[in-house]
Amino acid sequence: MMPRHFLLALSFLTRIPVPDLGKLEAPDFARAALFYPLVGLLIGVLLCLPLLLFPHAQALLLAAMLVVLWAMLTGGLHLDGLADSADAWLGGFGDVEKTHRILKDPLVGAAGVVALIGVLLLKFAALAVILENGHWWAVLLAPAVGRALILLLFLTTPYVRAGGLASAVTEHLPREPALWVTVITFAVAMLFSLQGLFTAVLGFWLLRRMMVQRIQGCTGDTAGASVEIGEMLWLVGVALSVG
Repeated sequence: MMPRHFLLALSFLTRIPVPDLGKLEAPDFARAALFYPLVGLLIGVLLCLPLLLFPHAQALLLAAMLVVLWAMLTGGLHLDGLADSADAWLGGFGDVEKTHRILKDPLVGAAGVVALIGVLLLKFAALAVILENGHWWAVLLAPAVGRALILLLFLTTPYVRAGGLASAVTEHLPREPALWVTVITFAVAMLFSLQGLFTAVLGFWLLRRMMVQRIQGCTGDTAGASVEIGEMLWLVGVALSVG
């Protein structure tokens, strides 16, 4: 059943088409979560294709292409979570109920727009530096690091919204395998850039601290925000170490 759970993770995290997976139960979504970093690695492979197709293109142009391709591959799933989280943090004013209400609102406010622009701008700038220095491996690993942070979040933080796919994942997540998948992903990333990993994990810790203080846990939207911010901070960390 391993390929089935991988394909389930692929269908959930990307817009890549997959065959019909038949009837799915809540534990299937939890087991699929173990493949999140592997799906991230596949996204990284696809992001590296423009680097192979256009080896003589300027770093700035390639960085812009990657930012757009990144959003297309994921369908903006995590960007949506980032925008909702930013709106809720600003608009909630410390009120837990109001914060949750804004998190569920599909409309994007000013804080969400600013958050999206800020994260995408930092991603673009970091990618330009990274590509200028030939560190393509940072692009390959960034989506895997970001999705390993989802596992780390679900392993360490209560899920506070009833229902939904993320609720099923956190309830049935095989905790020991999830921990090993997270550790292995971080270990591989550390071999390439200790500063990049440290920056991403530090940002995750601060973000998780804010989640616990404001809503006493996490939601699917804040998990998406963790991915986007984690990817961005990994890239920024790598760029600062080489720039």
